Amino acid sequence: MPLVSGPPPQPGDLIEFIRPFYQHWGIYVGGGYVVHLTDQEGMSSLSSAFGGSAVVRKERLENVANGCNYRVNNKYDEKIKPYPPEKVVRAALELVDQTMPYSVTSANCEHFATELRYGKGFSDQVANVAMYTAVGGGIFAAALTTLAVVARSRRQNQ
Repeated sequence: MPLVSGPPPQPGDLIEFIRPFYQHWGIYVGGGYVVHLTDQEGMSSLSSAFGGSAVVRKERLENVANGCNYRVNNKYDEKIKPYPPEKVVRAALELVDQTMPYSVTSANCEHFATELRYGKGFSDQVANVAMYTAVGGGIFAAALTTLAVVARSRRQNQ
C-alpha cells in the first residue's frame, strides 16, 4: 500500500488519495476498507462531475488507491472537534450503495468525507481552485493592461 507518511489509518479517519490532478477523499472504516463517494462505475468522483450524481461505495483501501499515494489527513481536527470514530464509521456504512447528488463545487468526495467526520462539508480543493482562478485572472488582466500600454506607447513613438 502506498501510504505517503504518517500513522496508519484508524476507523473514522479522513483518507486523502493523491491523484495526478486532484485529490480523492474517503473515510477509513477499519479492516482495510474505505467508504467513499465515487462515480457509477466506481472509478473516481472526478467523472461524476458530468453526471450530477455519485454512489457511496465500501471498497478495499488499496483498490481505491489504485497505485496512487494516500495519507491520513484529518486536517480540520484542530479547528473542529470530530465526531467519535464509531459515529463516523456507522454513518458512513449506512450510506453504502446509496446514490447521492454530486457537484464539484458543493457536493464532492471531500465534502462527503468531511461531512461524515465533522458534521459539515468542506473542500479545500474548491476553495483553492477559486483562489487560483481569481489570482490567475488578476495576473492575466494585469498582463493585458501592460501589453496594451506598451503597444500604445510604441504607436505614439512611431
